[in-house]
Amino acid sequence: MKTAQNKRMVKTMTAAQAIVECLKLEGISNVFCVPGESYLPVLDALHDESEISVISARHEGGAAFMAEGYAKSALKPGVVLATRGVGAANLSIGVHTAFQDSTPMVVFLGQVHSKFRGREGFQEVDLDRYFQHIAKWAVEVTDAERMPEIVQRALRIARTGRPGPVIVSLPEDVLPVTGEMRFGPATVRPTPRPSRQEVIAVEESLAEAEKPIIIAGGGVKSAEGEDQLLRLAEKHSIPVIAAFRRHDVFPNDHPLYLGHLGLGTNKQILETIKEADIILAMGTRLSEVTTQDYSIITPDKKLIHIDIDYQSIGKVHVPDIGIVADAREALEGLMDIDLDTTWSAWVQKRRESYESVSKLEVSHNDVINKHIIAMLEKMLPDDSLITNDAGNFAGWLHAFYPFKHKHTYTGPTSGAMGYGMPAALGAKLASPDKKVVSLSGDGGFMMTIQELETAVRYNIPVISLVFNNQMYGTIRMHQEIHYPKKVIGTDLGNVSFRDLAVSVGAEGYQVTQPEQFEEALTAALNTNRPTVIEILTDKEQISISSTISQLRNRANK
Repeated sequence: MKTAQNKRMVKTMTAAQAIVECLKLEGISNVFCVPGESYLPVLDALHDESEISVISARHEGGAAFMAEGYAKSALKPGVVLATRGVGAANLSIGVHTAFQDSTPMVVFLGQVHSKFRGREGFQEVDLDRYFQHIAKWAVEVTDAERMPEIVQRALRIARTGRPGPVIVSLPEDVLPVTGEMRFGPATVRPTPRPSRQEVIAVEESLAEAEKPIIIAGGGVKSAEGEDQLLRLAEKHSIPVIAAFRRHDVFPNDHPLYLGHLGLGTNKQILETIKEADIILAMGTRLSEVTTQDYSIITPDKKLIHIDIDYQSIGKVHVPDIGIVADAREALEGLMDIDLDTTWSAWVQKRRESYESVSKLEVSHNDVINKHIIAMLEKMLPDDSLITNDAGNFAGWLHAFYPFKHKHTYTGPTSGAMGYGMPAALGAKLASPDKKVVSLSGDGGFMMTIQELETAVRYNIPVISLVFNNQMYGTIRMHQEIHYPKKVIGTDLGNVSFRDLAVSVGAEGYQVTQPEQFEEALTAALNTNRPTVIEILTDKEQISISSTISQLRNRANK
């Protein structure tokens, strides 16, 4: 780290200017907002700071998703600004997404004047209490001269340990106050390493294994430990399965990759977990989806759980060995172990099983969704980054798209609708040299479609694919499973997303056939402008594995 960054500074400035100075110290180059009068001094300070770009969104929820997608891709805190209770409530889903996805985020919220607090002032909400249970820390700054201390602490908390969102409430009368501001050095993220005794314990357990497997999660990604994971897996021939929506943590085309634990995971992949006798859970909180409703870690298996957050270890399953460590450092430490591997034949068999259900081969009998995934794999540059919204359409991506390189996927483990396109905008700002493609259903895309104008206004050239079947498909699927033929609330109207795109200045296409999609994607890749490709899909093909008729027939048996 540069010496200048370690120096403590004292400057006379406003509390609002101190916030911006803290962001500069941490290397924050983009912030996202919907402007509000309660934090105008901060906007004014940002106006005078050339090193930080301000992206003004159309809705606070969109701004929060942009910041979350930016943070995942940039591996630094996403910063969002909004006003009082109304803006705060609008962006709260982005905070929850960052919390469940372990994404570093700092949210600055304008607050009513201190003299009006407790009087139910205009748009007043007790913001620190409102966010307390979905944020790592929530605080209100009441002393202007403490602004650097508290903001730097917020940035530190967001980044260290298990990353997550932090809320800073800013009473409007505090922001313009001038004072002597004292700044500490920029955050250095602690990276604890396993002790020698812990490494020996892991070695002894793995030495007894017959069918070990690694479940790799977002902690590996945030620690930038993908290369170390690959080296460890190759050295000991230990296969890897990706935790929910962490596909790019390990090359999907590698012989040691055995699949992804997500929604609707194929039975062949679940069979691999069932056969395993030791699970090394690395940088994952072992969520409900990853563990298939907390069912896959059974008493006959040993569990070695390594995570940066001591609260995550034992929260879901009591481990045989629990280690608090940075994923990258842990993987480096485990390189020293010595194993006599005897499971290569089993790994090969399970890899063949994975390949049998994930091969990206298409025929005229396949629905357009699978053709599109095949064309994305064929036509996108290798380092392209994909985001997705919530919905059954994502099943084709998760099952068939081969993520071959790190930092090529950003998805919400919280399952928030409306995430895909705004997150793509944030990801593109973090990785301007990459092609960025978002996948959404018509339900989710409509929730944050206004941010398409934001993409046009700031010339953020993302490609948005919208699978339009005129319904909330995932919920319809569950209706048909539990209450067949009793459809209510899930049908949607006819919206031309192509025309909506054109109306805000983006490129727009509507396709019904694979050949049309290929032409539209080729144009989108060449024009380098915000583009929407609307794909009209059949309601009947409700999911990757079932049609509506099939679901109804099963219910009648």
